[in-house]
Amino acid sequence: MASVLDGIRVLDFSRVFAGPSATQTLGDLGAEIVKVEEPNGGDSARTFGVTPEGLEKFGVSPSYLALNRNKRSIVLDLKTDAGREAALRLADQADVIIHNFRPGAMQRLGLGYEQIVLRNPGVVYCEFSAYGNTGPLAHIGANDVALQAHSGLMSITGEPDRPASRCGTAVVDLHGGLAAVAGILAALLHRERTGQGQRVETSLLLSSAHLMSYFYTDYWMAGTVHQRMGTANHLTVPNQVFPTLDGHVVIIAPTDDMWQRCARALDAGQLDLPEFATAFQRRECRVQVIEALTKVTCTFTNKELIKRLGDARVNVASVNDVGQAADDEQLAAIGGFVQFESSSGLVKSVASPFSLDKTPATVRRPPPELGAHCDEILHDFGFTDDEVALLRAQGAFGV
Repeated sequence: MASVLDGIRVLDFSRVFAGPSATQTLGDLGAEIVKVEEPNGGDSARTFGVTPEGLEKFGVSPSYLALNRNKRSIVLDLKTDAGREAALRLADQADVIIHNFRPGAMQRLGLGYEQIVLRNPGVVYCEFSAYGNTGPLAHIGANDVALQAHSGLMSITGEPDRPASRCGTAVVDLHGGLAAVAGILAALLHRERTGQGQRVETSLLLSSAHLMSYFYTDYWMAGTVHQRMGTANHLTVPNQVFPTLDGHVVIIAPTDDMWQRCARALDAGQLDLPEFATAFQRRECRVQVIEALTKVTCTFTNKELIKRLGDARVNVASVNDVGQAADDEQLAAIGGFVQFESSSGLVKSVASPFSLDKTPATVRRPPPELGAHCDEILHDFGFTDDEVALLRAQGAFGV
């Protein structure tokens, strides 16, 4: 069965998390991903968070393995004339180009959109920046945690009486990767209909703002500046973590009907009170509701609460650690991970975040070793043996 992006060539200049997560998703959907890396180490994520012992054992970091399957790697030194000329020839045949360099960097290399589109009018050119290409902060580099701070996301994360906290994962990077995928797919559909390529722009700022959308609108309309509430939610009560006999669970009962089912499922008369009857009343009596429900949940185990509340159609979840969540049978039941062999051994990785029943995502290649496909890629793009040898002699692949 053909993949939906069969025949689409993606030239990927991106590094670290956001861009590589986007191109991995495109690769899962069948696109040919050519990962262009710098000499002397390549993508810095290759060594992120890994000990020297781990690097010796696996050769690369789990972070890199998690976001770079279905790609081939070529090393090009874009500071050399030969490396830039090779990149331009690859760009001539690319359907999609993506990078996450700072604004202006690709233009200075002769690889900016305005330069590429003259040679390849149908190209979909995705620029993924920190703060966007214009405005007072456009020149500043930033990463996921910087945008969690700038966007206000950090200010609402954590306990009320503690300093602001970052989300435990690179949520802005990974959300931004999906935003880039959506923009690229929309541009490819437009090209299919009109024959015209276009520039796609996204940024960590737009990604983080999108995550904060209803907080911003609440502020713009009502002037509300929400503060940290721990695991609670300002929209409904209850909507947070509660202690149990052997751990913690999240209970969410946003509607009056679900709240009544929650009280009945727990056989707790102290929850079924007139002053707790409506969503508005429960928000007004937040402290009393939480105290009453906590006294009840402390008498049950996690398993008992999941069973009782789940059967009563009340939203409930166990608070798992990373290992429990990764090994959970529900994730396996929905095809939430893939496995493949690589030079690092057997790799288990999270699957594509969506599935297509007629053109499913596939794993065709493990994450590439640095520069492992230089000659292969160049030959596929029409370079002769003599041209490849000359590029090597001219330092296009680094020293």
